[in-house]
Amino acid sequence: MTEQKISVITVCFNSLEMLKKTMQSVDSQTYTNYEYIVIDGNSTDGTLDFLKNYEGKLTKYVSESDQGIYDAMNKGVKMSSGDYVIFLNAGDLFADATTLEKIFKDKIYDSDVIYGDVIKNGKIKPAEKPHNAHKMYFCHQSCFTKLTCLRQFPFDTKYKMSADFNFFKILTLNNKTFKQLNIPIAIFDTTGVSNTKRSKGLKENINVVNEHDNIINKVRLLPRLYFVYLYAKLRGK
Repeated sequence: MTEQKISVITVCFNSLEMLKKTMQSVDSQTYTNYEYIVIDGNSTDGTLDFLKNYEGKLTKYVSESDQGIYDAMNKGVKMSSGDYVIFLNAGDLFADATTLEKIFKDKIYDSDVIYGDVIKNGKIKPAEKPHNAHKMYFCHQSCFTKLTCLRQFPFDTKYKMSADFNFFKILTLNNKTFKQLNIPIAIFDTTGVSNTKRSKGLKENINVVNEHDNIINKVRLLPRLYFVYLYAKLRGK
């Protein structure tokens, strides 16, 4: 059986110490059929020198200006050659050293998206079953997406915080297949922009639903989105 190749992509900008932790986590994986790509946004904190001299399992890297995180992620996709892609951004870690092996060793998948649970603040946050939702029902760092899907539907960079939600919404409405695994896949860094600017992300989620969903789904999804958006605004988040 030929094992499926995984592309691990890390996007970073002026986050060298967090990047080091992520790269160590990738290096520790016992599964060997993967490539590792780092997309740096022209950092000024020594990241490029670190990448040039890195002796671990780094396949490709680039350090240049970009138009934001999703533009950088699209760059990483263009550089990838794996069957599936996972994004671990600077500060994010695999759940443990055997994560890739547990999922892909001696297995062949055909689902468009494979996803599982995430660890936040030391606790496992379970993913939900596949459905058309008003938000991400799994963590982007805890999913593997077919490279073909990422090339067919690049991240829409007009969404600065919710391009991932927009992407998975498009996959859902195009009848792509989602496979849920009941294991933690990643340890999520909670200092990222999606956690610190929650109301802005929710406002973009509203725009995504308005752009793609039919009237029935809008009636079902928008009221709860407006509620959590206004609540986040009131809390100053």
